[in-house]
Amino acid sequence: AWKTAIRCKNSCVTTDWDFNVAMQSRSLLIVCTLAVVVIWQVPYGRQLLYPLTLLATYAHEMGHGITALLTGSEFDHLVLHADGSGMAMWRGNPGRLATALVAAGGLVGPTIAGIGLLLVSRNPRHARTVLACLAAVMVATVVLWSRNAFGVVFLTAVAATLGIAARVLPPAAASFLLHFIAATLCLSWFNHLGYLFSAQAVVNGVAVPSDSSVIAQALWLPYWFWGGVVALFSMSGTAWGISRG
Repeated sequence: AWKTAIRCKNSCVTTDWDFNVAMQSRSLLIVCTLAVVVIWQVPYGRQLLYPLTLLATYAHEMGHGITALLTGSEFDHLVLHADGSGMAMWRGNPGRLATALVAAGGLVGPTIAGIGLLLVSRNPRHARTVLACLAAVMVATVVLWSRNAFGVVFLTAVAATLGIAARVLPPAAASFLLHFIAATLCLSWFNHLGYLFSAQAVVNGVAVPSDSSVIAQALWLPYWFWGGVVALFSMSGTAWGISRG
């Protein structure tokens, strides 16, 4: 009976600790989400979040590339530009549905990446490990797929920054940084809402069909319909990720 009581006591302590960690993580996420929304509204706020805007573009292009790989095509390379635009180049002839999926993969890429970060970083003790893994992914991207000078410099600088943060920041600060990145990625669809309902996009000063248009051309129904589907998915995913984070 004494051993059973001790086990119960330890279990209760662990449960209380997990509950407190979950509540702290949830509060931190709410603070970060509100901070991102507020910063977007203040003068020069978007300039302050410029590196994270580029990070969302990176997640967008990686979404295209990874989806291309998953559908049996080849992910050739990606480029990032100083104006916040980017492009992922892939090769293959996977069919109309797979082509639409590759286009959609970029649109939902930042949201899925943000949700993933929230799910793996709910415990502050893991925050520095997650930051180090992010840095490693960016280094791998530079080696395998990044092909323009600006993209290489940006991704290398961010990887170095995240690597240093993973080493020197205390768990609480690392958790805040990770939640702030995740919140920005989850909300990036809202910041680029107009793009979802546009027929064209401008990449490095050149007009190209938007991802919504590519989906419409590959399947059926107008581009604004698919933009609405992606917006609904992103909004629902963001709400779910925040509730779980």
